[in-house]
Amino acid sequence: MNLTVKVLLGMALGIVVGLVINLGGMNAAGSLINEYLVNGLFHVVGKMFVNALKMMVVPLVLFSLICGVCGIGDIKLLGRIGSKAFVLYMVTTAIAIATGILLAASLGIGEGMNAETTAKFTGKESPPLSEVLINVIPSNPVNAMAQGEMLSIIFFAILCGVGLLLVGKKAKTVVEFVELLNEVMMKMVSIIMALAPYAVFCLIAKAIASLGLDLLAQLLGYVLVLIGVLLFHLFVTLQVVLKVFSGLGSKIFLAKMRNAQVFAFSTSSSNATIPVTLRTVTERLGVKNSVASFTVPFGATINMDGTAIMQGVATVFIANVYNVDLGMGGYLTVILMSVLASIGTAGVPGVGLIMLSMVFTQVGLPIEGIGLILGVDRLLDMIRTAVNVSGDAVVSVIVAKSEGQLNLDVYNDPDAGAFNTADVHLDEEVEREMAQVVSSTHDHR
Repeated sequence: MNLTVKVLLGMALGIVVGLVINLGGMNAAGSLINEYLVNGLFHVVGKMFVNALKMMVVPLVLFSLICGVCGIGDIKLLGRIGSKAFVLYMVTTAIAIATGILLAASLGIGEGMNAETTAKFTGKESPPLSEVLINVIPSNPVNAMAQGEMLSIIFFAILCGVGLLLVGKKAKTVVEFVELLNEVMMKMVSIIMALAPYAVFCLIAKAIASLGLDLLAQLLGYVLVLIGVLLFHLFVTLQVVLKVFSGLGSKIFLAKMRNAQVFAFSTSSSNATIPVTLRTVTERLGVKNSVASFTVPFGATINMDGTAIMQGVATVFIANVYNVDLGMGGYLTVILMSVLASIGTAGVPGVGLIMLSMVFTQVGLPIEGIGLILGVDRLLDMIRTAVNVSGDAVVSVIVAKSEGQLNLDVYNDPDAGAFNTADVHLDEEVEREMAQVVSSTHDHR
């Protein structure tokens, strides 16, 4: 079996095991299964895997982007790539939330519902846009890398790449070294991906086992509409955008994105999925590193199609629950606020609920209403992260195609860049050669 089949099988088994534990009432607090399996083995293995992916994000983005800038051939191209990516991310976000509002309002979800909740939600202040823009330039790049501040890392990496270009031929050795480090990082990602089926099983099993299905039934209208809109955006809207702006077919795109989508679904984090998305976009879809190294981390930070859909559907749902008539003006405000908030809250943890509290405040909805949907947000977050990652890949392909930075032979080859277990196989001859190199270096000393 190839990796995709193994990962999908792990996900399916995780759902089955999670449902058995949940429906069988075996996940009660203090029980052996809860202590040693769900919050024990499943939690530990899943968390270790997510940490391993997060471990790769900063060095991979840093080295990959420096290589991309150095190999771009035309520094003006970087400005065009950034402009096109930004506009496409904003447009798809606006389309996403408008679709969510339109479908949720037409179906009238939440009307006549007397839902009660014990969950409390306190709105958090998001940083003003001016502060986000100021923080793009890190006062301490090492601290920015330690904190995983993606916009700051992107800025520093681009500046490093430009600096190396300005130094010229004297920097050749450094550029070759950085390219080698980038290749090493990609191999490390392959090692982590080889363990994915087992980790995905644990992550999904824990999530499903912990999710109260009674709560899911109570909020069934909200959950089904949100999932429906997310899937519509993934399989219809994004594919139409891909076809219109690049002329490329969506069938092969969706087939090649399956791995990255499952990783995103399992981790619920666009940032944690960056290593897998970057590998998929470059090696499977044929986007040159000079484009993907910028568009993928940039998209993981500001592209929030899935989150924007949640804003729209949740706003309609809570407005109907509390019998608040927002009207056309209110819904237009929600769309504008969500698009602006996706920039202003870039890189802030728990960004979805922060954005939602900002939107609620702006249109006069009670923030405590968010407590109604908190219980099911974990499951829905998994789906919308998969949509976000797919949006990043669509924009990367479109921008690369428009700049002649897309290898169509790779894109159209269904087997191109497919994960091979040989990628993580240690060659005995290579091991002996490396040992001899190290030994000779020590002996020389």
